[in-house]
Amino acid sequence: MMARPDHLIAQARAHVATAGAAMLMLMLAAGAGWPQAAPPPPSPGVQGPAPQPSPQPGEPAPSPAPPVQENPGLINEIGKLFEKLPTLKSPGETIDDLNARAKDAAKDASDSLSRLARPASMVSGRMICPVSANGSPDCKLGADKLCQSRGYKEGNSLNTNSAETCSAKVLIPGRTRKPDDCRTDNYVTTALCQ
Repeated sequence: MMARPDHLIAQARAHVATAGAAMLMLMLAAGAGWPQAAPPPPSPGVQGPAPQPSPQPGEPAPSPAPPVQENPGLINEIGKLFEKLPTLKSPGETIDDLNARAKDAAKDASDSLSRLARPASMVSGRMICPVSANGSPDCKLGADKLCQSRGYKEGNSLNTNSAETCSAKVLIPGRTRKPDDCRTDNYVTTALCQ
């Protein structure tokens, strides 16, 4: 039988010591990362902590015990992350949603085109521009009235004209003209109607 050299034995002892230290570290790390089980019930004959006496009337109630912190572990934490993710639609629901959006967009586009497709018409006539509260003529209202008289909805004035309207007193011979005898009226003569 062959004798083992001393240096091989020393080297083997060092490997065993290293492996033992690594195993001890692993056990400590695993114990800190996983939730601990509830303590086993006390054995018969072993007394647990003494029960708290109930408070007497007029005495303050004892403060509750601090809550036990939960140590859920890696799997539970990953589960919580998945709960926070938004729910995804199925492919059928996604296609239905896109079809509804496309239908709404097509309807809006056709409404816009139908408004543009109606050509504006130029209308001639004579409609007075009413005088607004500040004393200026409102020819937009006059253009609207001219277009509505021809069956359109609204209009914009293209051409206006003004005329002086006087009372019959101006025609009396020898009478001097006063500032309020005549007024200037504005008329829409051409409008672009829609």
